[in-house]
Amino acid sequence: MTLTVTPLDNVGVEVSGFDINAPLTDEIKAALKALWYEHAILVFRDQDVDPEKQIAFSRIFGDLELHPLKVTQNDEYPELFELKNGGDMDKFQTAFYKGQEIVGRLDWHMDLHYTARPNHGALLRAVVVAEEDGLTGFGDLAKAYDALDDETKAILEKLEVVYSFSMQRRHMRYVNVDGYEPGPNSPMKPTDIGFPDFPDAAYPAVVTHPISGRKVLEVVEQFLDRVVTPQQFGLSNDESIELLERLIKHTTQPEFTYFHQWRKGDLVLWDNWRAMHCTTGTKVGVKRVINRTTIKGDVTLGRVLTTE
Repeated sequence: MTLTVTPLDNVGVEVSGFDINAPLTDEIKAALKALWYEHAILVFRDQDVDPEKQIAFSRIFGDLELHPLKVTQNDEYPELFELKNGGDMDKFQTAFYKGQEIVGRLDWHMDLHYTARPNHGALLRAVVVAEEDGLTGFGDLAKAYDALDDETKAILEKLEVVYSFSMQRRHMRYVNVDGYEPGPNSPMKPTDIGFPDFPDAAYPAVVTHPISGRKVLEVVEQFLDRVVTPQQFGLSNDESIELLERLIKHTTQPEFTYFHQWRKGDLVLWDNWRAMHCTTGTKVGVKRVINRTTIKGDVTLGRVLTTE
């Protein structure tokens, strides 16, 4: 069995040449894991996968963790986190973008970034593919860091950035809210959906990946709030805001991103310590089901912020 690796648009690779239902040798498992750390985003197509196989395949990359909200879990397979559009829960995920009603759109983010201990990664499997839209975007923050000029890299090595959890997208400082209006059932506070009120989390603006050693730009638009005490490092508050705005614009350039158009039999694996992701959402009533398994994060990359 020989793996075939084909570059995707801009970032990540498609990996083929194996059947997920066939026994995988230790050599193949090691090669898959090495590709994950090398490229951060792996796509597998035309795989006939059931829940047991998804769970078993995911464990190649690390221990799995359950979602903290039981309502998102599959009753038979608690390791599966079900992402659904087109059902009763749409009303809580609906918002308006320039007058268009969209379900389940998410800005660029890293999972559990607001806790200081992000997941290591996740594997998504298409169960029901949306008739239109419903794309998932991925962005390589190591490549984004590599492309920065030396002066910016030197400044970032000194800084910490803060993430502040918020349910209301309009309160997030660095997402584009032009033409945005929350839906009538949008949660107003974390307890509305059973979440705690998370304290702020701070990260080095550049994080060294715990396994690959790659430098990763730790600046992602969702929940991004501020630079910690920028004046201590020669930046005014206005300059720190302009820096974050410039970095957000930088990370979302096409050369650092890939948008996956789902089809049946697709699996996508990403390294949440290096790659951000987003979703384009669907129109109201469009059915879309993605099953997700989550690889546990066993390293604290940031710190819970109690004082500055």
